[in-house]
Amino acid sequence: MNYGENFENAIDGSKQPFLQKSMPEKSSSTHGVSAMFRGSTATAILCTLIVAMGPLQFGFTIGYSSPVQDDITSDLSLTVSQYSLFGSLSNVGAMVGAIASGKIADCIGRKGALIVAAIPSIVGWLAIAFTKQNALLLYVGRLLTGFAMGAISFTVPVYIAEIAPKHLRGALGTVNQLSITIGIMLAYLFGLLVSWRLLAVIGLVPSVLLLIGLCIIPESPRWLAKIGRESDFEASLRALRGPDADISVEEDEIKTAVEANQQQTRFKISDLIERRYALPLTIGIGLLLLQQLSGINAIMFYGTYIFKSAGVSSSKVANLGLGAIQVVMTAFTAWLMDKAGRRLLLMISAGGMAICLFLVGLAFFLETHVTAASDETPYSILALTGVLVYIVSFSLGIGAIPWIIMSEILPVNVKDVGGSIATLINWLSSFAVTMTVNLLLEWSTSGTFWIYALVAAFTVLFVALWVPETKGRTLEEIQSSFQ
Repeated sequence: MNYGENFENAIDGSKQPFLQKSMPEKSSSTHGVSAMFRGSTATAILCTLIVAMGPLQFGFTIGYSSPVQDDITSDLSLTVSQYSLFGSLSNVGAMVGAIASGKIADCIGRKGALIVAAIPSIVGWLAIAFTKQNALLLYVGRLLTGFAMGAISFTVPVYIAEIAPKHLRGALGTVNQLSITIGIMLAYLFGLLVSWRLLAVIGLVPSVLLLIGLCIIPESPRWLAKIGRESDFEASLRALRGPDADISVEEDEIKTAVEANQQQTRFKISDLIERRYALPLTIGIGLLLLQQLSGINAIMFYGTYIFKSAGVSSSKVANLGLGAIQVVMTAFTAWLMDKAGRRLLLMISAGGMAICLFLVGLAFFLETHVTAASDETPYSILALTGVLVYIVSFSLGIGAIPWIIMSEILPVNVKDVGGSIATLINWLSSFAVTMTVNLLLEWSTSGTFWIYALVAAFTVLFVALWVPETKGRTLEEIQSSFQ
């Protein structure tokens, strides 16, 4: 079947009602295979694109503070420290959202958790847009949008992993990170064109679209099975896989896994030290921690200076360029994910980052100790090349895959608690890197990047020794391997 036929089938499949319980049967087995393809592909893609409005808003929130700094500080008469507080409050809100999202997703479902994230986001953007001279409303708005970021960062990868067919789970999981990078790039782009208030109004659009879209997509079948809503579970799985697909094997696997978890004693936090939970949780936390400690915030923070030293005078254009590179490479990763596998991409990504960080550190070392300040162009170009290839390497694996693996390896009965812990640690480490990067750069610019290079090199070792390959396996197969 060629690409054009696949695309036509995907469009046809998207017209099927999502939760229709009575569907027509086809007499031909060939038609049955085609229908299965349409259901498992088109519906999963459509569901993923709808929930991707969440990480799109996430990225827009990250990117918002950079292009509007001068205008907001001027219009509201804010000091540099007051604006720095505004920028950092999104991290504080995200930590709260990360803590709460697991419990919310467990109690009211993945869709319910996304609704809880979207509403504060809309309120937060409106608060920012209509802030007058009192900066308090500005701070409250940033906290609310940050809360949405934290909730989205856990819930969206979990939902995608739980609804995607195994042959598409990697590619669809990468859409989460792709949407974040698109959101960042759009914030930079629109920040060049409109006022900061209008930019805040634009920021609420993804959340509005998410709320509308959640009305038409099915709930995660694995969550429905977990809470005992069997008829809804079957209807959701049928809608996701197609009207004529044979879902009996997948249905049995999910039910068996859920029943096995329910036969155990009621889960307690102390159970996380058991090997079947501790090992996957350690892998998930380790990847999300190393993602932040390998210097992405430092590169993005110091990237503007590196661009300027290489002759790019506009920091806004430089940021837009970095954002565009992330979008292109993350899209490439989505295509490559289910072909090359998670482990290989992670090791190539971390290895490339380690080399690039070493080169950036070397450029600053040579600039400081070898040449005079007036003869810095060759080393500036080396640093610029290192930054650009670093962004390419980060987007190839470390940017997206840790979130995918976290959502794949945690058993359903601990996914909400364990996933919240892993997400919280990711946000805490992001906050720690952001708060310490200035101090480290004042201590030693080259030393800072070499420290991050060591972390990236350790990531290669961590993946090689601990991270399992999850490509082409069902969630139940992956999780049973830790028993």
